Amino acid sequence: MKKIKRSTLIPSLLFVYLCVMAYIGRKEFFSGNYLFYFGVIGVTLVCIVLLHFVLKRKERILGNK
Repeated sequence: MKKIKRSTLIPSLLFVYLCVMAYIGRKEFFSGNYLFYFGVIGVTLVCIVLLHFVLKRKERILGNK
């Protein structure tokens, strides 16, 4: 069985968590707070993508030793 890399697993779990939180917070969207709703989602997505690349770099650096 192939082991799932940490740089893939953690961001994937955080993305699923973000989807659940976006569903729970959809009341903000329906009340007209579009900028707040999509702003939080956008900033969170940027953080998840950055985390993926940081973990990938860390795996590459530690794997070469």
